[in-house]
Order: sequence, then structure tokens, then C-alpha cells
Amino acid sequence: MRNIVESSGLPADVYSAQCPTRQVLNHIAGKWTILIVDALIDGTMRYTDLSRRIQGVSQKMLTQTLRQLEADGFLTRTVHPTIPPRVDYDLTELGRSLAGPIAALRAWTEAHINEIEEARQRAGK
Repeated sequence: MRNIVESSGLPADVYSAQCPTRQVLNHIAGKWTILIVDALIDGTMRYTDLSRRIQGVSQKMLTQTLRQLEADGFLTRTVHPTIPPRVDYDLTELGRSLAGPIAALRAWTEAHINEIEEARQRAGK
């Protein structure tokens, strides 16, 4: 039985351009989302720790992605009243349910990188 999208009463269908599941899939399939969720699998991290862990992410993209993940309910943001303020990020139950498939995707990518690079070389890329 398919899930029904409560806001529309229609079946959840990522192949439909109008279905909200498409927006969520686009968001969670983004490289920064995948890397942030994977980085948080082991527990709470501060903004600066995430920034150091995820090489190549700009401050703007990290902030934007963290805000979207919080808005979608995948993580919590806790501001500690210190000077300077300390901000911690942690996965919610929903975020932890997404972490498993993301960790599997990371592990698959790392396990098959040599095959992929060989195929790219054969294709002239």
C-alpha cells in the first residue's frame, strides 16, 4: 500500500513533478545533505567541526543546507548561551532513519571507486 500525502490526498510519487516527495528527494540526494547526515551519524557536532570535516563546502552552503535539514526535521540545532555562542547539530530520529541508507551509499561508493575510475578511463573521461 502506498503512502498518501496528507496535504494533497494523493499517493506519494517521486516521479510526479507536483508531489512534495520530489522536493524531499532532491534535497536529500544533494551532496552536502548526504555528507552532513553521514558526518552526524556518530553524534553531535559543532558547526566548526562540520565545516572542517566536510572539505570544500562553503560557509553559505553549509549554513543553507543545515537550515533546510532542520526545517525538514532531520536534525536539531542547539545554541548554547556562551560567548562566543556555541551551536551543536544532532540528528533527530527521522535523520537517523536516513543515516543508514546514506552510510550504505557512502560504503558502496568507497568500495567501488576503483571500478568506476577504470570505467571512466575506458570512456575517456
